[in-house]
Amino acid sequence: MNDVIFAEGLTKRFGDTQALAGVDLAVPAGTVLGVLGPNGAGKTTAVRILATLLQADGGHATVAGYDVARQPDEVRRAIGLTGQYAAVDEQLTGRENLVLVARLLDLSRRDAARRADELLEQFGLTEAADRRARTYSGGMRRRLDLAASLVGRPQVIFLDEPTTGLDPSKRDDMWAVVRELTDAGTTVLLTTQYLEEADALADRITVIDHGRVIAEGTPHELKSLVGGRSLQVRPSDPRDLGDVAALLTGIAGRPADQPTKGTVAVPVDDDRVLSTVVRDLDARGIAVAELALALPDLDEVFFALTGKTTSSPATPEKELV
Repeated sequence: MNDVIFAEGLTKRFGDTQALAGVDLAVPAGTVLGVLGPNGAGKTTAVRILATLLQADGGHATVAGYDVARQPDEVRRAIGLTGQYAAVDEQLTGRENLVLVARLLDLSRRDAARRADELLEQFGLTEAADRRARTYSGGMRRRLDLAASLVGRPQVIFLDEPTTGLDPSKRDDMWAVVRELTDAGTTVLLTTQYLEEADALADRITVIDHGRVIAEGTPHELKSLVGGRSLQVRPSDPRDLGDVAALLTGIAGRPADQPTKGTVAVPVDDDRVLSTVVRDLDARGIAVAELALALPDLDEVFFALTGKTTSSPATPEKELV
C-alpha cells in the first residue's frame, strides 16, 4: 500500500523554540492517522508544513505523490484543510461561502451551486444556508468550515483538531463524516486533543512530544505499551464489593482497587484468570452486572508516554506551534 502522506526528518525552529526535531510520518491511502501530543508538541506545525503553509527547515515530505517544497501548487489541488479555528467569511451566508470556494476551484456556476447544496445537506446546514455565517453558532461554523474543505473532493484531508468546541452529538456527526471519507478512499491526517476521538477513528496513532515522535502504532498496540490488562468486576449488589475485592486480590496476588464507583479491578497477566474468577464468583453466589478484561485507555497511554494530559497548558513560547 502506497503512503499518500510521507514525511522524513522534518525540522522547524521558531527563534529559540524547536517546534519539530526530526518528525517521520507515513499514512497509507484510505486510512486515518491520528496525531496526538500535548499542547505545543508540534502537531499543528507538522500539518502546516504538509499543507504547504510553512516551509520546513529540514527534512522531506510528499503528499499525494507531490513534493511539498517543490510542488506546492499540485499539493494544494490534492488536499483539503480544516484548521483549529473555523475559517469562514462571516459576512457571507453559508451557501455563499461554499459557492465561493467552488468557484475558486473553477467549478461552473451550476456545479458550484449543486456542490454547495450537497454539502449543506450532508452537514445539516440546509435550514441555515441563507443566513450570514456571523449568526452561526461555533459548532455550525466548524461544520461549514469542514464542508468548505471538501468542496473539491480532495484526495487528502488534514483535520487539525476539527471537533474543538462541538457538543458530543455534533462531534459524533463529524466522526461519521470522517468515516464516510475514508470509506470512499480519502486519506486523513487528524490531530486531536480528544483521545476517544483518536481511538474511534484512527487506524494508527503517532504521539509527538517536544517536536519528536515518541511512539506510534495501532490504538491496541499503544495501549499494550502501558502494561497488561485489568480484570474489572461490577457486582449486581454493591454490598458484595468487599467480597469481590478479596476474591480478586486472592486470585491475582495483588491488591484490587475501585477505579469507579461500584467496580472492583485488579491487574492481571494471564487472560485465563477470567475463567477462574467466573467459577469462584458462581461458587460464592455473587451475581455480577459487568465483568471484563480491559486494556488501559488512551488517556493512560498518553500520560505514561508524555507525563502530561492533553489539556496541559502550553508555555507562552510554544503557543505558536
